[in-house]
Amino acid sequence: MFKLIGAIAGYLLFGFWGGLLGFFAGSFFDRMRALGSGGMNPLQNAMRQAVFLETVFLSMGKLAKADGQVSQSEIEHVEQFMQKLGMTAEHRSQAIALFKRGADPAFDIGPTCQRFMSVCGHTKDLKQMLLVYLIVMALADGQFHPAEEVLLAEIAGHLGYDQAAFRQLLDMVLNQAHFGGGQADTVAALDDAYKALGVTKDSTDAEIKRAYRKLMSQYHPDKLMGQGVPEDMIAMATEQAKEIQLAHDLIKKSRNI
Repeated sequence: MFKLIGAIAGYLLFGFWGGLLGFFAGSFFDRMRALGSGGMNPLQNAMRQAVFLETVFLSMGKLAKADGQVSQSEIEHVEQFMQKLGMTAEHRSQAIALFKRGADPAFDIGPTCQRFMSVCGHTKDLKQMLLVYLIVMALADGQFHPAEEVLLAEIAGHLGYDQAAFRQLLDMVLNQAHFGGGQADTVAALDDAYKALGVTKDSTDAEIKRAYRKLMSQYHPDKLMGQGVPEDMIAMATEQAKEIQLAHDLIKKSRNI
């Protein structure tokens, strides 16, 4: 009920993003009423969600065009994303407009990242989830173009990541993706598993366990929703968590722990 009221009121007052903000705020109130609890500022949380989505669509457009051509698989990836969000036809058209704006070669991603940082920058997991989602987007066409990596490094820099931290996150996500359909018990798969957790073969069992728990905590649905990740984007985080689990299981099997 609240999300419908919020969406209508927000749209009438402030247009598309006002409607989206109102929808998220209303959804938050609905969840809190159902749970009988409070504690978070729903307007602040909804603002983070709206800015998060705006940044995602603009960045996806910029990323899709980074190699010079927007592929059909990248377009389908965006379409699937909008379907998962349950966007109305009008909201879809606005989101597509953002994507196209981001795909304009003249578009500067810097101000978008600055806005994101002003609203979401204090939350480390939101910054990481944005980068993780964009890395997954870059893999949508089955290739990882050098121009896409350059752009991702630029975005990461705007978000406060140095090259070493970005490289580590990139290696982790790329290797986590190898476990999407399961992995055979091979030497190469084991190497990927260590990289997926951000550890090495020389890491102790305790270090591996800490790395695994830290990653699983970062992808926990309740934690991400509380920090501003839209509810419909949690599914992507769940998939990442499954890949991390598979990688950890393979390491445990190889070490008999």
